[in-house]
Amino acid sequence: QVQLVESGGGLVQTGGSLRLSCAAPRSIFSIYTMGWYRQAPGKQRELVAAINSARSTNYADSVKGRFTISRDNAKNTVYLQMNSLKPEDTAVYYCFAGATVNMIRNWGQGTQVTVSS
Repeated sequence: QVQLVESGGGLVQTGGSLRLSCAAPRSIFSIYTMGWYRQAPGKQRELVAAINSARSTNYADSVKGRFTISRDNAKNTVYLQMNSLKPEDTAVYYCFAGATVNMIRNWGQGTQVTVSS
């Protein structure tokens, strides 16, 4: 099973920033769409942001203007810069890789993001 290795996350106060990273094997990174879903307790998993191999991006309405997804082809890594964090951003964030945001091939292990009020 191909592993996506996530890092980042943690505890931050409202208005703070965090950066998530997700590294993938080059065979995956070079062709697939990558990004993050998140899941808060008692809620369904939701798409946060995604970026494809052409660097086209899409974001959930709730994070537009606050989160930025990017990719570093030299490092086979995708980043999610999260600014102006809110308590409602608290969730486990899961990195993914797939043909599209609905055709997921691989998941990361998940990383907890907690925003205190």
